[in-house]
Amino acid sequence: MCGIVGIINLDRDQPADEQTARAMAEAIIHRGPDDDGFYFKNNVALGMRRLSIIDLRTGHQPISNEDGSVWVVFNGEIYNFLELRERLIARGHHFRTHSDTEVIVHLYEDHGDDLTSHLNGMFAFALWDENRQRLLIARDRMGEKPLYFTQIANQAFIFASELKSLVVHPLVERRLNLLALRKYLQYEFVPSPYTMFEGVHKLRPAHRLIFEKGQWRTERYWQLSYEDERLKIGEDEAAEEVRRRLREAVRIRLISDVPLGVLLSGGIDSSSVAALACEAAQGRVKTFSIAFEERSFDESSYARLVADRLGTDHYEQRFTEREMLAIVPEIPRLLDEPLGDGSLIPTSLLCRFTRHHVTVALGGDGGDEFLAGYPTYAAHRMTGYYRALPQFVRSGLIEPAVESLPVSTENLSFDFRAKRFVRGAVLPPGTRHTVWMGSFDAGQQRLLLTSDVLNAWHDEAVFNEVRNYDYENGSGKTGIIEQMMMLDATHYLSECVLFKVDRASMAASLETRAPFLDHTFIEFLMKLPIDLKFRGLTGKYILKRAMQDRLPEEVIKRPKKGFGMPVAKWIKGELQPLVRDLFAPERLKRRGLFNPEYVQKLLDEHERGQADHRKLIWTLLMFEMWPLAKS
Repeated sequence: MCGIVGIINLDRDQPADEQTARAMAEAIIHRGPDDDGFYFKNNVALGMRRLSIIDLRTGHQPISNEDGSVWVVFNGEIYNFLELRERLIARGHHFRTHSDTEVIVHLYEDHGDDLTSHLNGMFAFALWDENRQRLLIARDRMGEKPLYFTQIANQAFIFASELKSLVVHPLVERRLNLLALRKYLQYEFVPSPYTMFEGVHKLRPAHRLIFEKGQWRTERYWQLSYEDERLKIGEDEAAEEVRRRLREAVRIRLISDVPLGVLLSGGIDSSSVAALACEAAQGRVKTFSIAFEERSFDESSYARLVADRLGTDHYEQRFTEREMLAIVPEIPRLLDEPLGDGSLIPTSLLCRFTRHHVTVALGGDGGDEFLAGYPTYAAHRMTGYYRALPQFVRSGLIEPAVESLPVSTENLSFDFRAKRFVRGAVLPPGTRHTVWMGSFDAGQQRLLLTSDVLNAWHDEAVFNEVRNYDYENGSGKTGIIEQMMMLDATHYLSECVLFKVDRASMAASLETRAPFLDHTFIEFLMKLPIDLKFRGLTGKYILKRAMQDRLPEEVIKRPKKGFGMPVAKWIKGELQPLVRDLFAPERLKRRGLFNPEYVQKLLDEHERGQADHRKLIWTLLMFEMWPLAKS
């Protein structure tokens, strides 16, 4: 696992600034504390920081082909590199290392830009073709590894693994992107290709970028789709195939030259990964979980249950509320851009704890999106029944009753879920999905934002990612549930979940791997009939069938929990001074982005227990704490 950087001056007679390239790499030393490496030639600089995982002795980067005409810097893991290496050797290529990085330059020699189609892994890489004066950068299919880039007029093309590295270059300006701000307020994250800075972009997942002759262009090389013919397969066969394919995805992610373990939450996804790792690994598997004092947020008993059943070497650390709160001031250091997902805190704590014991850890990310695990899918199915009720029943009885429910600060409390459901149920699918999952909808943004911010962009541009899903009957062979699964996979998973996991794990110099995101496994799951994934109101049906004889019944049958934090309680208590300071009316007026009166109203209602505004306030707090905006 690594961090990569690069500079290409458009004037070929102007040498790339070595000092700047080294400073950019130093800004992401947490991604690779073990080693660094650089390529400097004329107007080109490539650099990397390395966390040594594969080929500890000879895997130094950058790596070139035989004649030194093609160079690569690489972040990630190629899980099928041994197979690719044998194939390339048979074709006459000569290898100097045993690392997965070296297969990239030889694949490029044989397949050109299409080399990405041959890779099974998580990756972001940059490849410089000296003879053609041409740069190729690419990102893995689901977006596990990040990559930012910008072109500064006629001066330079610059890229880096993280935004905090990119802005080290003196040509990169920090002009706030108001469209990205509004998207963040809605979704709680900034979706690619946008970033919080004007003119700076995130390369989309499953895309490659070619820069030559002073111009860049992007291409998609892989596409998620539910439109292919569905498999005609029985439940028993499907369960066996799910287990077999997931086991193989786990097996190839166990390849490592350093200690390895499994992040175990006690949910069905991470428990399945742990169970199959125990089948595939040599020796006992290490598992890691954390526990919390707040009962409604704690899942540790389920993790211990799974560890006992599987016989793993289980490590658990219990955190007090004070220890959880202590990480809040550190959040800005972890992030390139604001993130309104409070689960960053427990994810960071888990990664730090795990890193004390191993360097690589497998996790369960991706199971919810491709096997219909989120409660929102059941909510979408229930909206049909709710909207069939007479209007007077909904508006005269149900909605007033729901609004009168007492406010609770517990994790996913009934009042929180009921109020969100009623608020979104009358909206079209894509919009209601985001209302349930996100923070500030269009109406709330009109109250929050100043006229200058609102007038900069129309709502159509702000919400275009979800409004493409605003229809009632699906399209082609897909229905609403699969459309929402697609929205979550391409939007929430890629842009929020994987962003969070990458920053939390890399801040601890821990590499995380996600077997559920193996692209061959995903392609198989997308061909399964929806009834095998989502039956009635139950998600992950076929995964539960596949793992029922390998995991405790309590884990198979437990509902989705989520990695939550007592944010609602903290805002009223320990975090109140910080929140009040950052949201001081005079400060907000100087910033000129948010209306102080509306922000004050949110705080007052939340503190008095009149409403639960945890998501809105936390989303604003994370933006106000974002350090790159203050320089």
